[in-house]
Amino acid sequence: MISNIRIYSIVILTLFLGLSTHAQQDPQFTQYMYNMSVINPAYATADDMAINLGVLYRSQWVGAVGAPKTATLFGHTKLNNRLEGGLSIVHDEIGDVVKQTSAYADIAYVLPMGETSKLSFGIKAGATFYSTNFDGFVYSDPLPDPTFAENINKTFPNVGAGLYYFTEDYYLGLSAPNLLQSKHLQDDSGVVSEASENIHLFFTGGYVFTINDDFKLKPAFMTKYVNHAPLSVDITANVLMYDQLEFGLGYRYDDSVSALANFVISPSIRVGYAYDHTLNNLGRFNSGSHEVFLLFNINKLGKGYDKSPRFF
Repeated sequence: MISNIRIYSIVILTLFLGLSTHAQQDPQFTQYMYNMSVINPAYATADDMAINLGVLYRSQWVGAVGAPKTATLFGHTKLNNRLEGGLSIVHDEIGDVVKQTSAYADIAYVLPMGETSKLSFGIKAGATFYSTNFDGFVYSDPLPDPTFAENINKTFPNVGAGLYYFTEDYYLGLSAPNLLQSKHLQDDSGVVSEASENIHLFFTGGYVFTINDDFKLKPAFMTKYVNHAPLSVDITANVLMYDQLEFGLGYRYDDSVSALANFVISPSIRVGYAYDHTLNNLGRFNSGSHEVFLLFNINKLGKGYDKSPRFF
């Protein structure tokens, strides 16, 4: 029987810290198109009157020991004719062992490129609070692994940057939310040489095809690149009905398939849900991943929100 220490070691080291394999470490999202400000500091809406708020929660690989859980909270608004700003908090947990909370402030400068197109340049700055708790581990080997001999509690400052080109019908984004590598583990004995969080590059895009007054098709994609790791590619296709109900399917290359749905509760509130079914070998050890979000569009003057639905 594999002990808890072995299972947690595999999850922590391969899924989060990266070590020599440089695995993808940032939390992943299926409904990325509605969580864009967390990924790209240049995200902009060009909406003069609204404050956009959102929360997203993801429970990944349900049933697996040490499965990741992620919660995000974000807010975004236009500051003046050219500036937009936002705040984001991302809390990530792996079992009861690893906890990481990142808090960032974003600022974006928006340039008109045509009658309906704009290009935004954004930066983000903040810090990541990282901790581990190895207390209570039961070791199967005669000698404890020195990697887990001491708990870690560190704070890492970080900055990010991005570009975001958008019109009324489509968007393209390129971003690196964390530009500074942070070293989590280092051991002089040679057992662990280094574990660090690597730079993640995101390339995103989406389009709204108007089929008729009642139906719209919304394809989108997200690619994520990390040095020495396989390229991650997400493709989704949603259908929006009557500007109220949206549903669709997604595919993450060599990883999972997804079903997505969201609907408008009121002119100011949208709720969404996504389910991922794992296709690779990890699918034998979990029952899938669940993701929910709430979006709030609040009028700055307190008069309600009556604009067209938020497509991205």
